[in-house]
Amino acid sequence: MSRAATHHAYVLHQWDWSETSLILDLFTREQGRVAAVAKGAKRPYSQLRPVLMPFQRLLVATARPKGEEGADILTLRSAEYAGAGATLPPARLITGFYLNELLMKLLARGDPHEQLFDAYADTLHALAAAEDESPLRAFELLLLRETGVLPDLACNTTTQERVQATRHYRLQGEAGLVTVAGDEPALSGALCLALQAALDANDRDALRRACQVALPALKGQLRTLLHYHLGSPPLRTRQMMLDVRRLLDAPLPADRATSP
Repeated sequence: MSRAATHHAYVLHQWDWSETSLILDLFTREQGRVAAVAKGAKRPYSQLRPVLMPFQRLLVATARPKGEEGADILTLRSAEYAGAGATLPPARLITGFYLNELLMKLLARGDPHEQLFDAYADTLHALAAAEDESPLRAFELLLLRETGVLPDLACNTTTQERVQATRHYRLQGEAGLVTVAGDEPALSGALCLALQAALDANDRDALRRACQVALPALKGQLRTLLHYHLGSPPLRTRQMMLDVRRLLDAPLPADRATSP
């Protein structure tokens, strides 16, 4: 086994590897996304078992198998809590897993994004206390920017003219930020300028405040942009949210309509 390297990390996802072990998708601050095998983590008395939980900041040590310096899957040598994690309320758990799935879909392995890692940690805490979706919308913007697919929100992509506060704009996957007219779903120019200013300043609080101004419109615009860059199949967490919503909205059978 090669010398172990230590990283701050979050568990994005885990898969069964054998009767006693797991494969982990880790989001680390120092190396970006990495895959690691946690040997024995499923054993009842494993010290790793209670630690490898989602939304908890960890300090992990990983190493490559000896003689396999180019191996894609690392070996997890140790993991321990590294500060207070975010305790997401039940209503926010699917949102948290949605963030994890976005990171897995949009980030390449071994590509560090230190600012995005810090934003993810901050967003989890913000989600735990938020009364709306502004932390989620802000993180989507940050993720799109970090992966290089968010257009400049202060500039009309097609004309290269500065965004006008009194006009309205739309995000398009293939065209960027474009001017719209009529009744098309749109973002105000003032909002676009505020969002870009917060992004330029790396001010996550200001970004969340700007998102609060037009959450429904921003949700639709970002969904369109994410769908364009994610392609298909659809995100599993998004489909799960739709399924849960349909289940909650469905009328009760006649024989259960009066049940408690």
